Amino acid sequence: MAKEKGVKEIEDLPGIGPTSAQKLRDAGFDTLDKIATALPGALSEATGLSAEAAKKAIDAAKEATTLQFETGAHASERRKGLGRIDTGAKDFNELLGGGVEAQGITEAYGRFAAGKSQLGFELCVNVQKPVGKGGLGGSVLFIDTEGTFRPERIEAIAKAEGLDPKEVLENIFLVRALNTEQQILAIERAEKLIREKNIKLIVVDSITSLFRAEFLGRGMLNERQQKLNSHVDKLKKLAEQHDLAVYITNQVMDNPGMLFGDPTTPIGGNILAHATTTRLYFRKGKEEKRIVKLLDSPDRPEGECVIKITTEGIKG
Repeated sequence: MAKEKGVKEIEDLPGIGPTSAQKLRDAGFDTLDKIATALPGALSEATGLSAEAAKKAIDAAKEATTLQFETGAHASERRKGLGRIDTGAKDFNELLGGGVEAQGITEAYGRFAAGKSQLGFELCVNVQKPVGKGGLGGSVLFIDTEGTFRPERIEAIAKAEGLDPKEVLENIFLVRALNTEQQILAIERAEKLIREKNIKLIVVDSITSLFRAEFLGRGMLNERQQKLNSHVDKLKKLAEQHDLAVYITNQVMDNPGMLFGDPTTPIGGNILAHATTTRLYFRKGKEEKRIVKLLDSPDRPEGECVIKITTEGIKG
């Protein structure tokens, strides 16, 4: 299909002026791709256009957008240049194939004080290192839903890594989300911050705690899962579009049907299981030791390693 001439922005679509374009953006239709795949009724509701006018705008958006194809060989070469963030421990890095990777979501779940937040702090520091030296040379967006962010831990890890603690903290942009609406909005509005501040890591600690608290009972489970799915999908798109890493922590519950073995089960069900790129299970060992098990990865085998949580961060 020939590309629609002159259509580069939403305002270029037939029947869409500045006011209608802003209404579309406010409703979440902020790209030509989203408009091209929308239903006429949804666009009509967002802008007040007639169904016929909305269909014309959608058809024009379809002609103005293209799909990019690449060979498997090209994809292989592209992945060789994928950035990764140092975890602080050699064995942990090897378990992950070099560290926490960009363009994907890494999820860590486990019981209280298992070390999930500590990995988040470690990544907040290390992502600021140059590419090739354990980092991605960028800043951090940290969504704190449990009140777990501790600048003191960041300072201690930064000092241990030979970095300026004050400068490291200046490059971490913190949102203390008190409800799911604030948590979702922080990600929905992150595009501008990502571009202006060179965000290369998004941390959500934790992804499920507010959803778990607000959507109680089986009657609200469907709504909770739908919102969670949309939220995580937005995170995945940000990771891919902006070549950044996403690290999320997750709460757990005991599976009452598990008679043998470890009953620890992550919250979020299949929504998170399918959405995350890499899934890690943290559990406490003796003293400061933690066992990290790699449960799911597209390209890495299952395995585990032992790390230590020290005053200077994560060590092997």
